[in-house]
Amino acid sequence: MLRPVDQQDMRFLRDLLRHAYHWRMAQDPDLPVFRYVQNWGRRGDAGVVAFDGPNAYGAAWYRLFPEATPGFGFVDEETPELTIAVVPSHRGHGTGGELLEALLARAREQGYSRVSLSAEPGQTGFYEKHGFEELEREDRTVTMVATL
Repeated sequence: MLRPVDQQDMRFLRDLLRHAYHWRMAQDPDLPVFRYVQNWGRRGDAGVVAFDGPNAYGAAWYRLFPEATPGFGFVDEETPELTIAVVPSHRGHGTGGELLEALLARAREQGYSRVSLSAEPGQTGFYEKHGFEELEREDRTVTMVATL
């Protein structure tokens, strides 16, 4: 089941950051990934959580970043950047796709024309199935955008 992210989910989202950005953090453990949840509730913050009873097992969320402190998949200040992660024990069952589609629907409802993300090159196929296209590739990262 899915529900909107709320303040009580912040610890869970912080924990998911290590799953979402493990490939980046392996390259540089000092990367500022906390910015993806810090001060949650800003303009442009939205997300969905996958849960079963009291246990959450995945989430997808987006937020806007200013040009002065961009996210990894920054495109511009009006394009929210998506983060998604599912705990390892629940992967491979369609949860990621369900979360992603629900969040893209939310972005459309909120009037966004596109959403961006940063992906590991080997993971782009998943996002392409959900309408994302490669915008830029540099080093070991790919910035992708879905036009809504």
